[in-house]
Amino acid sequence: MKTIITYIALMLIAFSANGATLAQQADSAYSHERYSDAVALYTQSLSREGRTATTYYNLANAYYRANDLGHAVINYERALRIDPSNEDARVNLEFVNERIQDKPEDDTSYLTLLHRSIVRFTSPDSWACLAIIAFMLLLGAVALYIFAGNVTLRKVGFFGGIAMLVITVYVAVVAYDSASAISRTDEAVVIVPTTMLNSVPRAAKANEKVVPIHEGTKIIIVDSIATPDDPESPMWYDVKINNSTRAWVRATDVEKI
Repeated sequence: MKTIITYIALMLIAFSANGATLAQQADSAYSHERYSDAVALYTQSLSREGRTATTYYNLANAYYRANDLGHAVINYERALRIDPSNEDARVNLEFVNERIQDKPEDDTSYLTLLHRSIVRFTSPDSWACLAIIAFMLLLGAVALYIFAGNVTLRKVGFFGGIAMLVITVYVAVVAYDSASAISRTDEAVVIVPTTMLNSVPRAAKANEKVVPIHEGTKIIIVDSIATPDDPESPMWYDVKINNSTRAWVRATDVEKI
C-alpha cells in the first residue's frame, strides 16, 4: 500500500514538473522572439494544466507578437472571462482593438453598458462572496426591525432592510451573469484577414451585395445552419455585429471565444 501511495505521489510530482517546464519553455520562447513556438507551448500548457487567466493572457501576447490579431483578441477575451479584474489583459485588448480595421458602433443602451462594466469589475467568486455578505446584512436589518425596542432603530432596520434587499438581489444577478460569461458560446471573432457578411447562408452571387469585415472583429452568433452541399463551409452563422445588424458569415472564418 505504501508503495502505491509513493508511486502516485511521484506521478503527481512529475506531472506538475512537466507542466512547469512547459510554461518555462513558453516564456523562454517568447523572450527569444520565437512567437510561434510560444503559441504552441502555451496551447499545450492549457490542454495539460487546464484553463487559467494567466496562460490565456500570455498566449494572447504571443499571438499578437506573431501578428495574429484575431487569436490575440480571442485569448484576451478568454483571460477576462476567467478573471475580469485582469487589468493587463483589459488594457492589451483595448490596444489590439485599436489596430482592428472594423470599429462598428455599439448601439447598446447606457444602462446595459454600465451593468456589463459592473459585471466585469471582479471575478465571479468575488461577486458570490459579496452576495452572501449582502444577504447577511439583510438578515441583520430584519432582526433589528423585529427585535429592537427603540423606534428609531426599528426604522433603521426597516429602511435598511429594503435597501439591502435591493442590493442583495442585484449583486446576486451580477454574480450569476459573471459566472455565466465564462461558459458563453455565442461570441466569436473573425480569424481570417477578410470575410464577407452575406444576406443568405451561401456564397454571394455576382449581383448580390456583400459587406466585408476584417480580422479581429467581434460578433454575436444568433443562429447557425448546416450547409453540407457547400464544401468550402459546411456551416454558416447568423450573426449580429453592433447589437442590431444581422447577416450570415462562414463558420470557418470565425472562432468562438
